[in-house]
Amino acid sequence: MHDTPDRPRTRWGVFARRDFRLLWVGETVSGLGSSITVVALPLIAVEVLDVGATAVGLLAAAVWLPWLLVGLPVGAWVDRTRKRPLMIACDLVAVAALVSIPLAAWLDALTFQHLVVAALTCGTAAVCFNTAYHSYIRIVLDGRDLLEGNAKLQGSEAATRVAGPGVAGLLAQAFGAVFALVADAVTFLVSAVCLKRIGVVEPDPTPDEERAPLRQQITEGLRFVGRDRYLRSMVTWGAVINMALMGYQAVQVVFLVRTVGLNPAMVGLLLTSGSTGGIVGALVATRVSRRFGTARGLLILQIATAPFVLLLPMTTAGPGLLLFATGAFLVGIGVSVANIVVGSFRQTYCPPHMLGRVVATAMVINHSTIPIGSLLGGMLGDAVGYRSAMWITTGVVAPSWLILALSPMRRERDLPQTHEPEQAPAKG
Repeated sequence: MHDTPDRPRTRWGVFARRDFRLLWVGETVSGLGSSITVVALPLIAVEVLDVGATAVGLLAAAVWLPWLLVGLPVGAWVDRTRKRPLMIACDLVAVAALVSIPLAAWLDALTFQHLVVAALTCGTAAVCFNTAYHSYIRIVLDGRDLLEGNAKLQGSEAATRVAGPGVAGLLAQAFGAVFALVADAVTFLVSAVCLKRIGVVEPDPTPDEERAPLRQQITEGLRFVGRDRYLRSMVTWGAVINMALMGYQAVQVVFLVRTVGLNPAMVGLLLTSGSTGGIVGALVATRVSRRFGTARGLLILQIATAPFVLLLPMTTAGPGLLLFATGAFLVGIGVSVANIVVGSFRQTYCPPHMLGRVVATAMVINHSTIPIGSLLGGMLGDAVGYRSAMWITTGVVAPSWLILALSPMRRERDLPQTHEPEQAPAKG
C-alpha cells in the first residue's frame, strides 16, 4: 500500500520516499500561490475595482464560508471516494477560477461579484482538497512516519506564509496585482501534476460506506468526535484558540499603526514573527514528541509558549517592539507544534473509513470561530480601544492550554495510536 515500506530509514527521513517528495513539492508550491492570493485578491479589489474596507472584508469571508456551508457533507463524501482524483480535480477548479479573473480584467469586464464568486469557488475547492489531503497523507506514509511527514508539510506551509506576501508585493509592483493570480494558477497546476505522478495505490472505498446515506455518515462523524474524550478536547481547544487568535489579529495592524505608531514596512516585518515561529515549531515538533512523548510534549509546549502572547499588548515603540516579536514568535511555535501533533494523531487514531468525516467535523468547528473572533476583535477595538482589545483577546489565548490539560492526555506520555471504543460502566 505504501511507497517502498521496507526501505531502511536514512538521514533524509521521509524525503527518501518519492511519493512523499511529490506530495511535499506540490503542497509547498501551491501553498506559496495561496499566500500570494491572500494579498493579491484584496489588492485587485482595491486598486482595480476601488472598493471599500467592508467589501474587502466580505471577500475575505467568502474564502472561509464554504467550510460552514459544505464542510460536513464534504467530509462524508470524501470517505466514500478516492482521494487523489478528487484532489487533482480541486486543483484544476481553482486554476479555472483564478485564471478567470485576469481574463475578465484584460477584457475590462471584471466586477466585484466576479471576485466573490471566484473566492467562494476557490474556498469550496480548498474544503474538498484539504479534507481529502489529510486522509491521503495516511496512504502515502505509514504510521511511524506520519509525525515527521506532517512536520515537513507544516514547516513548508509556515515558510510560504512568510514568503508569500513579499512575493505577492513584488509581483504586484512589477506586473500588477492581476498578474499575481496567474502565478497562483500555475502553482495549482504544479500541484496537480505532482499528484498525478504519485505511484502509491489507493485502496477503493468500502462498499458499505458507499451505500450508507450521506446524512447518516455526517451524524456518525459528529458523534465520533463528540463522544471521544481526546478529539472532543482537541476540537474545543482549537475552536477557542482560533477565536482568540483571530480576535487579536483583527486589531493588531491598527494597534501597531495607530497606537504604537509604526509604518507599514515595520508592521509587515513584525507580523512575520508568528510565521517564523511556525517554521521553528515544525522543525522541533518531531524531536519534542520523541523526547517527551506526543501528549506530554504537546502540553509542555503549550504551557511554555501560550502565556507569552501577553507580551503583544505590552508593545511600545523602540525597544518595546521586541515584546511583540517575541510573543508572536513563541505563540507561532506552540500553534505549529499543536497542528502537527493533533493532525498526526487524527490520522493514526481514527479508523480509515471515518477519517474524512472526523477531519471535516474538526475543521468545521474550528473554522466556525474564525469569523466570530474577527468580528469580536473589531468590535472590542472600537468599543474599548485597541490596546485594551489586545489585552482581552490575548487574555483568552494565554490560559487556553488548560483545556488540553483537563483532558485525559495529562496522565499520559503519548497519545493513543488506535481508537478503542469506551466501555460503558457495569450495571449493578
